Amino acid sequence: MGILYDDLVIIRQSETEGEPSMITVNCPDKTGLGCDLCRIFLFFGLTVARIDVSTDGKWCYLVFWVIGKPSTRWDLLTKRLLGACPSFFLASGIPYYEAELQPPRPPDVFLLKFCYLNRKGLLHGTLHNFI
Repeated sequence: MGILYDDLVIIRQSETEGEPSMITVNCPDKTGLGCDLCRIFLFFGLTVARIDVSTDGKWCYLVFWVIGKPSTRWDLLTKRLLGACPSFFLASGIPYYEAELQPPRPPDVFLLKFCYLNRKGLLHGTLHNFI
């Protein structure tokens, strides 16, 4: 079973100017996907008029009604939306692909610098909040 590449993102442009265009995204779900897609819309200067979201935790179906400008590059928008969608293999449950797509990485290390003259205990209080 496979999925058609053309069915992941479908854009139906509005017939008249000022009416919303309908953008359908059908892909595996991930945390923050809706936020990522809305950020892409804002980068393209689109106004999101309405959103409809349906998910089962693994797969999601999102419908956006956006109002764009005549100069909107819909083909480039489609490519950006496809790039934001996770791979099909993440939703397939096959551990072989998950290990390949997410290689182990070392933990993040942060450097915290403080310079203070009269705030005794500031460093201790700050580090206590991080731990």
